[in-house]
Amino acid sequence: MSENILEVHGLTKEFAGVRALDNIEFSVEKGEIHALMGENGAGKSTLIKILTGLYKADAGQIIFDHEERKFTTVQSAQKAGVSTIYQELNMIPYLTVSENIFLGHYPYNQSGIDWKKMHEDAQALIDEVGIDIDVKKTLNNYSTAKQQIISIIRAVNFNCKLLIMDEPTSSLDTNEVEILFGIMDKMKAKGVSMIFISHRLDEVYKKCDRITVLKDGHYMGTWKTEELSEYELLKTMLGKKEVKLERTLPIRDFSDKEDVLEVKNLIRVPYVNDVSFHIKKGEILGLAGLLGAGRTETARIIFGCDHPDSGEIYVEGKQVKIKSPEDAIKAGLAFCTENRREEGIFPDVTVQNNLTICSLDNLTKGGFINSKKRKQLSDDYIQKLLIKTPSGEQLIKNLSGGNQQKVILSRWMAIHPKLIILDEPTRGIDVGAKAEIEKLIHDFSANGISVLFISSEMAELVRNCDRILVLRDGKAMGELSGGDISEKSIMETIATGKEK
Repeated sequence: MSENILEVHGLTKEFAGVRALDNIEFSVEKGEIHALMGENGAGKSTLIKILTGLYKADAGQIIFDHEERKFTTVQSAQKAGVSTIYQELNMIPYLTVSENIFLGHYPYNQSGIDWKKMHEDAQALIDEVGIDIDVKKTLNNYSTAKQQIISIIRAVNFNCKLLIMDEPTSSLDTNEVEILFGIMDKMKAKGVSMIFISHRLDEVYKKCDRITVLKDGHYMGTWKTEELSEYELLKTMLGKKEVKLERTLPIRDFSDKEDVLEVKNLIRVPYVNDVSFHIKKGEILGLAGLLGAGRTETARIIFGCDHPDSGEIYVEGKQVKIKSPEDAIKAGLAFCTENRREEGIFPDVTVQNNLTICSLDNLTKGGFINSKKRKQLSDDYIQKLLIKTPSGEQLIKNLSGGNQQKVILSRWMAIHPKLIILDEPTRGIDVGAKAEIEKLIHDFSANGISVLFISSEMAELVRNCDRILVLRDGKAMGELSGGDISEKSIMETIATGKEK
């Protein structure tokens, strides 16, 4: 029988009356790589922060290396043998590799820091891994991949018994991932246990011995990796029952319509890997996939927020070079970002100013904005979209999330785009506002505006899309249309679909 390095019993944590973790049971065996899976909000981060001393649990017991523990600081967890590497590297770029590895526990001699010993010991650790790194150089001389490897070496150098890896491969390419996996194999052979958090299913099934799933702060179960199919994993993570949902769109045929947007072989390493698709005039195309599938990254490239490594974009049959959002708007594209508060609205500005910001060229004559036309445009859309605000002079930050989203949609409707990209357009708004937003999406389509619709809610995609392109790890895995669209078919395509 295997021996556990970590056992968690009845772990509970609340924030402002909301249970982030509810009676969690969890264990990690010595020398195993254990996947911790769950969508955003599942409780993974909260659990990790309790295990590493950042948060204090409200109830429950942690047994680590046969002793009950209550880690109150990161240092107390590290001293016991628990180390963490995060998706966002938390090292100091202008210090040397050696200094980063030994940060917080430098070797000393009578003169102070023993630089010779530190460099020699750091180089020995690097050489053992087999990576070409000069430890006397500053960290910022090296790629993200090498910095990630250095962060692992630093963690292991703390006499690590359990290493928690939070999305360690998210910014690595295929070759770099293989280097990282080689290091993990060496650590496993030495008896180091690992908790591996990743949205990439292929990596989980390749490297992990067991899988634990959390959902909405609840423990859903633990399975041996070979005993849990990818489809069953997805169903457990998403908590989906196989029910038939009513579509709010009829099945429509767009075969006689022209392409408004065509994307060919779009690549941006490591996020988007050779994605191609097209959207017809008035069609609603959904992008489905788990966190990290490349949906938002694809949208940002199309709208000029990020630049691709290669690929072509066509609008109404003509190739366009979109280097900025301004280029995208000139080409007839619009984009509602998923990050409404930080990227969508100007919070300390009025509703009117937010709504008309992209229409100023049409409202300006002789270098002056026509205030009367601007107010009329704003008032028209406030009325048309039933935006709940005392007036256009109200600050947008004082509106509800749903009404803020309507203002953003109005902003783009006012410039009459050919295609609008909607990235999680109903996130963070109430049920009533969701229904209103979905109706607006149908209105776009009815008026001949094409829609690229990104949503994490599969039911939302099922209700509102003519076709759905399924992405996984930056690749197109398959396409669903008409009566073939269902939550089950989306999950099956994510789990088992062939690259399109």
